[in-house]
Amino acid sequence: MRNGDLTIPAGEGFLNIRVGAIIMQNGKFLMVGNERANYYYSVGGRVRFGESTEEAVVREVFEETGVRMTIDRLGFIHENFFIADIYTTGNKPIYEIAFFFYMNVPDDFAPVCASVAEDDSKEKISWITPDCGKRFYPDFFRTELAYPSQAIKHIVSRYSD
Repeated sequence: MRNGDLTIPAGEGFLNIRVGAIIMQNGKFLMVGNERANYYYSVGGRVRFGESTEEAVVREVFEETGVRMTIDRLGFIHENFFIADIYTTGNKPIYEIAFFFYMNVPDDFAPVCASVAEDDSKEKISWITPDCGKRFYPDFFRTELAYPSQAIKHIVSRYSD
């Protein structure tokens, strides 16, 4: 955990407040992976203390793509229950509340990823289609991003793997 990140010890695990960016072009969405993980995750990260979710998603998009984007709209509020796979939380249960924002993608969007994951492994960005065979989180992107809605949706996930 980086200093100021809203990951807070709670009971047997942690409460995590996160933002995610929905960056779409030509039926694909941008996801992040790293040298250590065998899956992809949304562009985004933890909200820092004193930061709004909107400020956090703009900052995270810039950190992970090198492009400063604006927000189109809030798309999802996601309650996510899972076991951490990173060393800083020691395989403990995580209750994560995440806010996913659709971003306004510039016509000349050319992302460059120079960020690192929490364990200092180099991150990479990839364009993913909803029907690809790759593992990624949140998995509701498979169905929900195939037919984007103007509504704000609330989703609850419990991952067991």
